[in-house]
Amino acid sequence: MFKNNKILILGFARSGYEAAKVLAKRGNDIVVTDGKSNHNQEKIKELEDLGVRFVLGENPIELVDKSVNYLIKNPGVPINHEYVVKARELNIEVINEVEMAYRLFPEGIKLIGITGTNGKTTTTTLIYEMIKKDGKSVYLTGNIGFPLCSFLDKLNKDDIVVMETSCQQLENLYRFKPDIAIMTNLFEAHIDFFNTYDAYKKVKAKIFKNHTEDDIAILNIENEDVISVTKDIKSKVRYFSSNKEINGCYIKDAAIYYYEEKIVDLSDIKLVGYHNYENIMASILVVKELGVSNESIVSLLKEFGGVEHRVEFVRELNKRRFYNDSKATNITSTQIALSAFNDSTIIILGGMERGQDFNELKDYMKNVKFIVCYGECRDRIKEFGDSLGIETKVFDNLREAINSSYDLSSEDDVILLSPCAASWDQYKDFEERGNEFKQIVNELE
Repeated sequence: MFKNNKILILGFARSGYEAAKVLAKRGNDIVVTDGKSNHNQEKIKELEDLGVRFVLGENPIELVDKSVNYLIKNPGVPINHEYVVKARELNIEVINEVEMAYRLFPEGIKLIGITGTNGKTTTTTLIYEMIKKDGKSVYLTGNIGFPLCSFLDKLNKDDIVVMETSCQQLENLYRFKPDIAIMTNLFEAHIDFFNTYDAYKKVKAKIFKNHTEDDIAILNIENEDVISVTKDIKSKVRYFSSNKEINGCYIKDAAIYYYEEKIVDLSDIKLVGYHNYENIMASILVVKELGVSNESIVSLLKEFGGVEHRVEFVRELNKRRFYNDSKATNITSTQIALSAFNDSTIIILGGMERGQDFNELKDYMKNVKFIVCYGECRDRIKEFGDSLGIETKVFDNLREAINSSYDLSSEDDVILLSPCAASWDQYKDFEERGNEFKQIVNELE
């Protein structure tokens, strides 16, 4: 499969690079096209030496013709891109790097797929770290930043692959089938990409599309939309709940239970917040299927402090605790972050103006004593804070916001960056914003 074909790769980035490298070594005629021209020249030279051709800085429609066997689309490319439309008119199969890599999997690989609106990265990382701590051969891949193609040459029978799977990746998956698939939750998101929430939910449910009764689905029983979109799946289902005892994984007496077996006291878990307890329960359901010991699970939970930029503990300074939640680019994520703390909180909000309704945070602000805001949407945040009677300070940039937050704080306060906005007004991405937050916080004296 994927030998001696003509293949057009739309979008370079990490996944395009890895896909081109794998395909070029299999004797394919590869063309990579990308509307941007500023790419890593070393990687381009490496692929050109393998025979790959590049068309950068433009996407000439003439590249899509009947001689093309496959169009491999970067997940971030819009689903109505003119290349995609024309390829389908010409009956050219449109897939992505994940689908391509899956079709090249060796026999005997155990694949774990994780999707959902929130908690994907934390759940994926927890599963990977638990399996790794138990001494099993495991790989971490997918939307978390490591293309699936990059591991193909390393995989052997009985290896485990743990993959965070985004909605954009699921859009162009067809044969892909995880042996165990997890849906953490569903909330309205990515409407700019899929146009409607219903379309987004249907794409998310594709992770179970090829399941049989031999495969396992891990579901959040407390999320109505998760239960609704999975009502017709063929998988064996395992549930987790943060609200009631169920036949699965649940919280009782301030501890997490797997069926009727106590696994860990909540007080022994380093991660904070019920949203993280849900991520942990989903992870436990997965790793128990793989024979991971309770000792490995508990040991990991006592030391795991969270994924970078997702309610990430940064430091404690003069009895103030700083948390970096730069990944919170929407209302739901900031609601979750605020729910994680019962202590007096100073929240830093702001970033790109997207017309988000900050009033949806109202019911989550009971512990917030100050709002500090910056960025394009700072004036609307100020209006929101004033409407709640919470003192709100307005600044131009993140450094000023952090310094003000520290000046306003008292002992035992939480200072939380959970912007509720995209970063692109002042930063390349949320990672750059989160890294600057951590640098500034670590410079405080």
